[in-house]
Amino acid sequence: MPTVTFTDAQGEQRTVEAAAGDSVMETAVRNGVPGIVAECGGSLSCATCHVFVAEEDLGELPEMEEMEDEMLYGTSEERQENSRLSCQLRLAEDTDLHVTTPETQV
Repeated sequence: MPTVTFTDAQGEQRTVEAAAGDSVMETAVRNGVPGIVAECGGSLSCATCHVFVAEEDLGELPEMEEMEDEMLYGTSEERQENSRLSCQLRLAEDTDLHVTTPETQV
């Protein structure tokens, strides 16, 4: 079963179990994880599910597609090299992902 560890801007961690095939955003919303607003519900039309992926986990993720790349320029908190939209991160059965949520999404 995949797991996602969410760290908020203050450093508090919360690890949740996820369903394979779900996105990191869906997992966060389903589990009431603070810091993921997800205004568009995962339709890639906002940037309110922005996360910073742990450097050691970046190589496990699929390449960012052009639309996600464009949307990341609209984040409330400045984009970084490890920025991704959590709605675009699908979890595989053996995923153990670590992400940090920004201080604000809006």
